[in-house]
Amino acid sequence: MNEFFSVGWSIWITAIALGGVVFCLFVLISQLKGQPKKGEVISDTGHSWDGITEYDTPLPRWWVSMYLILSAIALAYMFLYPALGSFDGFLGTNQAKEVRLAQEEIEARVQPVFQKYAEMPIPDIAKDDEARAIGQRLFLNNCAQCHGSDAQGSPSFPNLSDDSWLWGGEPEQILHTITNGRRGIMPAHKALMTPAQASEIAQYVRSLSNLAHDQTRVVPGKKLYDQFCVACHGAEGKGNQMLGAPNLTDSAWLYGSSEDTIVYGILNGRDNQMPAQKDHLSQEQIRLLAGWVWGLSNVEQ
Repeated sequence: MNEFFSVGWSIWITAIALGGVVFCLFVLISQLKGQPKKGEVISDTGHSWDGITEYDTPLPRWWVSMYLILSAIALAYMFLYPALGSFDGFLGTNQAKEVRLAQEEIEARVQPVFQKYAEMPIPDIAKDDEARAIGQRLFLNNCAQCHGSDAQGSPSFPNLSDDSWLWGGEPEQILHTITNGRRGIMPAHKALMTPAQASEIAQYVRSLSNLAHDQTRVVPGKKLYDQFCVACHGAEGKGNQMLGAPNLTDSAWLYGSSEDTIVYGILNGRDNQMPAQKDHLSQEQIRLLAGWVWGLSNVEQ
């Protein structure tokens, strides 16, 4: 269906573009018919105001020639460059191709700058002033939209400046995360438990990180936790980096630590995705970016 509409829009745009030029030529030719030729007596139209007579003067030849030339240029442009729907033109040039060529040119110029860091260990990159500066610029251009310019994240986007890691904070783990992306899914439990039971679990979970909680509800909450949550978050609530399951015993909360927020997550689930950067950044750029991120929580800035 989408392909059908795409073809339809392409035909519609082509018809409008070509029809506009054809219509202008039709109007021009229709106005040329019946006009006096060179050397003939120019008649008037019969209209006169205040002694001023309106004559049927022919269009200047230079103006007609210019109009025809411009129409020919417009038609040539439409067929040489992308102007007729999805047709790229006989020259095969489009903006996407021009941007891609410009990016390739820029990458070729800066490649020598990145190349010297291709084999440098991540900890050494984190301690190198020039490498860290490049990594920060890469972060601001590609990651700050989600994690913030200070890398401290926001609700649903992890803080990268602390030592709490969903998928692991070792250099190779960070490299893998940036390169291939991550997707963490918290399954919804609203079909398996009542809101009251979810609230019991929330009380127990809050107790794990020493947040205010109702002590009388901790024991029933733990029983429900062991039944529904232990498989991912572990018996002690310390999470599982293989699954991206967060540690529930520290002070890092991806969505917030209030009881209502925790209950909502238990009942409705969560679905977070970190997009892969391997199609947007080179391996050297990813390495520099990983070095800067790793250094936030491992090297004194």
